[in-house]
Amino acid sequence: MLRLNSCLLLVSIAVAATLVNGAARAEDATTAGKLTVERPTLLSLGFEWRISGDANRNAKVDVAYRKPGEAAWHQGLPMLRMGGEVVDGGRRVKDGGFYYDYVAPDMFAGSILNLEPDTEYECRFTLSDPDGVGGTTEQTATVRTRKAPAPASDGHVYHVYPFGYEGPKQQPAFTGLMSAYYQGTGDGDHYNALPPRVRPGDAILVHAGVYRGERFIYGGVDPKIPAYGVNFDGTYYLTASGTPDRPIVIKSAGDGEAVFDGADNHTLFNLQAGNYNFFDGLTIRNTDVAFLLGVKNIAGASGFTLVHSRLENIGRGVHTDWAGSDDFYISDNVFIGRHSFDKLQTWYDPNFWGKYPGYPATVTSEYAVKIYGRGHVVAHNYIAAMHDGIDIATYGTPSEDAEKAPASIDIYNNDFYGMADNCIELDGGSHNLRAFRNRCFNTAGGAFSFQPIFGGPAYLFQNISYHATTGGPLKTTDTPSGLLIYQNTFIGQGSIAPGSNEHFRNNLFIGDNRKEPIFNFSTFTNYSDSDYNGWRANADAPYAFAWTSPEFGHPPIYQAAGLVKRYYKTLAEYQSSTGQDLHSVLVNYDIFQNVKAPDPSDPQRLYAPEDFDFRLKAGSAALEKGQILPNINDGFTGSAPDLGALELGAPVPHYGPVRWPVGSVPAGAPRALTGPPRTERP
Repeated sequence: MLRLNSCLLLVSIAVAATLVNGAARAEDATTAGKLTVERPTLLSLGFEWRISGDANRNAKVDVAYRKPGEAAWHQGLPMLRMGGEVVDGGRRVKDGGFYYDYVAPDMFAGSILNLEPDTEYECRFTLSDPDGVGGTTEQTATVRTRKAPAPASDGHVYHVYPFGYEGPKQQPAFTGLMSAYYQGTGDGDHYNALPPRVRPGDAILVHAGVYRGERFIYGGVDPKIPAYGVNFDGTYYLTASGTPDRPIVIKSAGDGEAVFDGADNHTLFNLQAGNYNFFDGLTIRNTDVAFLLGVKNIAGASGFTLVHSRLENIGRGVHTDWAGSDDFYISDNVFIGRHSFDKLQTWYDPNFWGKYPGYPATVTSEYAVKIYGRGHVVAHNYIAAMHDGIDIATYGTPSEDAEKAPASIDIYNNDFYGMADNCIELDGGSHNLRAFRNRCFNTAGGAFSFQPIFGGPAYLFQNISYHATTGGPLKTTDTPSGLLIYQNTFIGQGSIAPGSNEHFRNNLFIGDNRKEPIFNFSTFTNYSDSDYNGWRANADAPYAFAWTSPEFGHPPIYQAAGLVKRYYKTLAEYQSSTGQDLHSVLVNYDIFQNVKAPDPSDPQRLYAPEDFDFRLKAGSAALEKGQILPNINDGFTGSAPDLGALELGAPVPHYGPVRWPVGSVPAGAPRALTGPPRTERP
């Protein structure tokens, strides 16, 4: 009987082991779910593919694309695997909880990059897993990129002139914008009694002059006093809607500068109830908020366009943090804030900045652009003298509903000069956020911010950052997840606060002689990684590299207290201990045509980008040391891609407006006001 019981026990153990191993194998296998196509932008397409299983995270999704009729497929970057990453902000608020309660779903997400506008593409996604795949292993989608918004050609045209204009007028003619946009403006309390005149496709041409109403005088009673239908608050409430193909256009007539002056009011244009309004060629000045387009949980607009315009002496340029906002297009504009034009000032880091004149700098200009929603494009703008440049609204824990999530947003070819905090904040975004080919000079709080990212991927590629002072090139507080930092040129240190699922490739990190390590990396996940980068360490730093993570081989730990800190004086020590950056190299400033380290003794100095040349020298240590990144460094000329933002021999990107807006700048004005020299402006 004892022998029989022993046999039965062994059989039970074997069966149990088989069941456990079978269950483990089943959990390691991947089951395919739904493929979601995000809203397209002009140059990018974003996708999400839900899965279950893949507990050992060895599944992958390969991406290919082509135009209809092409025989060959082009390779894209593989989609990013995510699942289980915790984003809570890392800091408790007053009630004891955390800012966020986000856990990344099991899915892949990714973008096809550097496409052509208004072009159809066939996109193919292939899911594979050594442990097996249940369901569809291949998905296809045919998607068209967006075209740049444009006025309709057959709408009504209305002409607007400033108060007191006595010259010849094109008809139909109106005094002030509101009289044309609406069926007139009444006096006093009747200023907003009439319905809109404009319909989808209509255009209002604003003729030269200054449009500034006497908002504190009871409007319209005395015909000698300009009223413009913006009583008391001085706000233009524009509530009519166009359509994607037939926006309502408010455009300079082209006969001189057309200026809307807010007279120091709070909000100049309120379009929360008006979709697809298109502004072109205007000067906006002297207001706290130039364009209010949405407020969280209240109301908001979609389809807003702002092009070829100059905004100056403003607190905020464009604002929406409404989750329903889609498809903004903000391009070829100039945003000038109220911060110092002559030196870098900030509220940041009192221990450092407190000893410099002007500390703490008041936030009189908070940002040029803040957006939330989907499908937005912010490109080719010049932004100076502000707290932030271009932001995604931090908002809070996002929705995973495709109609409400902050996803598929492009920010590219913008030019930043003098930010008290950050040039670009992708903070608060979730999937397929893309910041590329931007130039960021003179910042105090960090050039590019990810505070936080909810799942990702957040792409940062081919950007240049110089004189990032105390904040450094990257700000990764609030436990972001899903960062892809590819092919950038950073003058300054990489100090990476704890996050998860972060990946670095082909970057140049050139130390700016601060007493800090060149790469101080912290992660909750051992599948974060770094390789094929170029490093120039700071000579006076106590160590050159640091890698903080869970014990190697350990599952994720989402508390900083559970992480292991490791410090290394040399690249070789760091490589040997961590297995990271095995293909990375040491470089110096001599790799560039003309770049020198900023002066650490004068952090308030504003450096002009035109005094530098970030192109690589022939024969430099950064050439052909990169990894092939499809869609990003296609067309490299050597045996492998170069490191950093600029490939040897490739054209240098154009930063800022392609066509500079009309707008007067006083002779001898500081660089913040003038922007780059005329030779940089096509």
